[in-house]
Amino acid sequence: MSGAVDPITLEVLRNRFDAIAAETQTVLLRSAYSVILKEGEDCSAALFNARGEIIAQSTALPQHMGAFIPALARIMAEYPPAGMRDGDIYTMNDPHDGGTHLPDLIVVAPVIALGRVIAFSVCLAHQEDIGGKVPGSMPTDSTDIWQEGLIVPPLALYQAGVANRTLFNIIERNVRLPRQVLGDLAAQVSAVTVGRERLQDVCRQYGIETVLAYMDHLLDYAERRTRARIATIPDGIYRFTDYMDNDGIDLDRRVPISIAVEIKGDDAIVDYAGTSPQVEGPINAPLSGAQASVYFAFRCVTDPTIPNNHGCYRPITVIVPPGSLLNPRPGAPVAIRAHTLKRAADTVLGALVQAVPDRVPAAPAGSISCVSFGGTRADGERFGLSDLIAGAGGARPNQDGIEAIDTDVSNCMNVPAEAIEMAYPLRVLYYRLRRDGGGPGRQRGGTGIERALEVTEGTIVASYRSERHYTSPWGLFGGRAAPRWRTEVRRAGGRVETVPSKARLNLAAGDVLYVATGGGGGHGHPYERPVEAVLADIRDGKVSPRAAERDYGVVLDAAGAPDAPATEARRGNRPRGENAIYDRGPVGEAGP
Repeated sequence: MSGAVDPITLEVLRNRFDAIAAETQTVLLRSAYSVILKEGEDCSAALFNARGEIIAQSTALPQHMGAFIPALARIMAEYPPAGMRDGDIYTMNDPHDGGTHLPDLIVVAPVIALGRVIAFSVCLAHQEDIGGKVPGSMPTDSTDIWQEGLIVPPLALYQAGVANRTLFNIIERNVRLPRQVLGDLAAQVSAVTVGRERLQDVCRQYGIETVLAYMDHLLDYAERRTRARIATIPDGIYRFTDYMDNDGIDLDRRVPISIAVEIKGDDAIVDYAGTSPQVEGPINAPLSGAQASVYFAFRCVTDPTIPNNHGCYRPITVIVPPGSLLNPRPGAPVAIRAHTLKRAADTVLGALVQAVPDRVPAAPAGSISCVSFGGTRADGERFGLSDLIAGAGGARPNQDGIEAIDTDVSNCMNVPAEAIEMAYPLRVLYYRLRRDGGGPGRQRGGTGIERALEVTEGTIVASYRSERHYTSPWGLFGGRAAPRWRTEVRRAGGRVETVPSKARLNLAAGDVLYVATGGGGGHGHPYERPVEAVLADIRDGKVSPRAAERDYGVVLDAAGAPDAPATEARRGNRPRGENAIYDRGPVGEAGP
């Protein structure tokens, strides 16, 4: 950008842009119909410049960072900006043409001033249903994209403010929950309309050319600061491999994600060569998801005060072989790609910990339990609910992991018991922290959750999706791996069925779905954790007395008080040979 830059104006406009993205997100959440949006907050919003570069984005789901970019590019290719008019709004969801997975409808409104497109207001919302073979449109056993729902190419939803009734009618006839889906789509339209109007207000206040010039400067500023932080990472190539439980079809085959992160001065090259070829089941993920996972990981190890815009991505090159798990060919199923992206982010951070160990926490839970419930009420009305059950964060070098929270690239919110019980034939029997659910360490991993949901009437089809039933969230530098996830169906007649990480379930009245989510890995040897901290964990119900002795070397007497001599003796017999960076937990065993 030529000319002088006023730092006050720069900071004011930076915050105005961020506020516009945040307000766009808020309008969507406050207007939404479905629980997955208004409670789970599975959505994102952003502001783009006319070239299709992110200027600001809401504090929402990092996995959408990369997805917005190719989606907007495809819409601009299909509808050149020179022909766009005020009141135009576009939508799409095709994962193999710029989207993520089919439930994620992306909505775009051009911002027009003085007869030209100067920016775009964009949002993405996960729809409760988009058709396909199962309620919720996220089958765990799909083998092609057409089984997963309605595919929407880049299309005009509104033209000069006039609705495309044909498109609305097609969507209405192809989803199980038309009232919710059309209501949520209307919320998206309202959201991007507000974003468009707010930016037009800023242009009237500061002038279009000033606003555009400062947009460019913010991009350049973010790039310079990101490069400066990457330059502090030692040059070299850092490798790591982690695994998906399975692809939803072959439940006994682990699926590798391998990465090499090369640092060359102030550039980073991330290569996923060695990652599994695309698989038969729906854990494949479009290329934009791999890019988003990388961008997220580098945002974690750079500087949180850097503006969160497209300039952060310029120093980073992401290479993913075509036809692989993270860059599948058109037609591949991708319904549950979110779990794959969480593992992709784990691999980047797993590699970077070798270079910057003081900036990387132990592994988070590595999954979020997503359960799509669907059925028909006695009056014939269909219902659908997506419940989101979080894991926990990994221990940080100087702090414990955060309990009971969705982590890394998904960042969804809690779905309250009240929201479920008020509107659906389900009862939440309990919702509590999982004792001994975090990886032991000097800094303890966050503990996961136990949640039990009982069907109160009728029958329900449920698609259950999670991960880390067969691999563990790894600990670092003597910290232990966290427990794996465990899921059961406890039938009304007393039979208990173990559920793998991906399954379609038929539930009847009295059946209970029990989910124990994984926690985060520990950091540092657990014998170095202060005794007082272990005792506090026991009082809080996060660590059992048995685990205190077994994992932390803290021995209690018969009254439950610490036995100082026994504890000192136990901790004095610390096992040798524990200098490895990672602890991955038991190998080749199913979760407990």
